[in-house]
Amino acid sequence: MFSESSLGTFKACLRGELIQPGDPRYDQARRVFNGLIDRRPALIVRCAGVADVIAAVNFARENDMRTAVRGGGHGVTGNAVCDDGVVIDLSAMKSVHVDPGKRTARAEGGATWGIFDHETQAFGLATTGGIVPSTGIAGLTLGGGIGFLNRRYGLACDNLLSADVVSADGRLLHAGPAEHEDLFWALRGGGGNFGVVTSFEYRLHAVGPVLGGEIVFPLEQAQRVLRFYRDWSTAAPDEVRADATLIAGPEGPALDISVCYCGAPEEGEKVLEPIRLCGCPLVDTVATVPYTKVQNLLTEVFQPGRLHYWKAAFVRALGEDAVDAMVEFFASTAPGFFAAIAIEHLGGAVSRVAAEESAFRHRKAQHSLLVLRMWEDPAESEANMDWARRCYRTVEPFLESGAYVNYLGDEGEARIVASYGPNHERLAVIKKKYDPTNFFRLNQNIRPG
Repeated sequence: MFSESSLGTFKACLRGELIQPGDPRYDQARRVFNGLIDRRPALIVRCAGVADVIAAVNFARENDMRTAVRGGGHGVTGNAVCDDGVVIDLSAMKSVHVDPGKRTARAEGGATWGIFDHETQAFGLATTGGIVPSTGIAGLTLGGGIGFLNRRYGLACDNLLSADVVSADGRLLHAGPAEHEDLFWALRGGGGNFGVVTSFEYRLHAVGPVLGGEIVFPLEQAQRVLRFYRDWSTAAPDEVRADATLIAGPEGPALDISVCYCGAPEEGEKVLEPIRLCGCPLVDTVATVPYTKVQNLLTEVFQPGRLHYWKAAFVRALGEDAVDAMVEFFASTAPGFFAAIAIEHLGGAVSRVAAEESAFRHRKAQHSLLVLRMWEDPAESEANMDWARRCYRTVEPFLESGAYVNYLGDEGEARIVASYGPNHERLAVIKKKYDPTNFFRLNQNIRPG
């Protein structure tokens, strides 16, 4: 793939680290969030800055090497790492600079949402971000960016003001509303197809303490509560996001409503009262808490290294048939730890952006559905994946053909095209302009058109 001479020249121009098989850091460096992924790259370039990223792109292109880009490494498909190729690892590039006067933040591509929130909350500010702190800002934003603040402030990509991108030919481009506008459009939902984003500039919002926590109902109340939740969540004010999850955790199966209300707490109490009273909760932890506490609700469950399999789509209609089907399947199959059917709350500000304004087009969906199976013993992989597939087949009649690309598995080109819908053709044209050889193809790939 490359000569020792060319590798030596490449290594000499790096400020960061070059990690190869045999290096004591190698096994740790190649691990990603999903423990189901076990890939062995030829080179891992742990970049210290933009110059390293440019050098890595040029070296990989000139030596015709398969190339993966790692931000947080959280993607369920494991596209952040590859066999035999180059991993451009941004994990050391994680600085976040906040301008509290302008209410903006610029963050490097290796930052996680935990790091980002830590910096912005020092000034009582935040933007829509992932609900697991170890998730990278890069992958989540490029795929759209669902999070607890999305109903009030839109998706992460709706709050993206500009981005610096290393293209496939090794140029550093600044993409924004007035420069490389087509690329800026594509970055807001088009995934990692267009280059290595080395920094993101976000709009921030005033976010102080929120009303947040979990309301847990016994499984036998799930049908009644979910039917109420359907209408209540659709009519709810923008300040509230409430996700309803059928969950099989360490304490058995239940229905969990995870809540974040980012308005005045006294108003939030009135808004949440109906969902609290529609059944008899086993647990109710909702209280006025720091925003970062809500962002950590899932930290203990989503520990790196556990094995994951996901299936997802946007909900077409959360009617009684859909509710009955998912509850009956969940109750009858009695899955052990950890299984979930998560109904994520959309609408609000997400729906007030035109479908053609960014690459993310699913603006009218009120909910997204994620079937998630997680386990620890590799010997149980086939049985767990089979459960997830059967579960998804049960709810599939009630779902749209497209999905949130950050939740897509390796499901083929047709699913990718369906997920972008009418925006796919425009994305393919932009891909041809910025990456005509499909150098960046380890992603939910959009082929040059």
